[in-house]
Amino acid sequence: MTIAELKGKPFAERLQLMEDLWETLSNEDNHLQSPAWHQEILEERMNLIHTGQAEYVTIEELKNY
Repeated sequence: MTIAELKGKPFAERLQLMEDLWETLSNEDNHLQSPAWHQEILEERMNLIHTGQAEYVTIEELKNY
């Protein structure tokens, strides 16, 4: 199925296709490994949280970025 064909389908049908695709992916044993830099960023952010140095924004502030 092409992108053009997908775009021609009703929204509800496209949403159902996405859910079906996600279901097939989430049940597979072949999981991709996250790159090492993902772990590094997570560790940096957790360190900021644990040391009280993390800065937070509200949803409204985030929308204005």
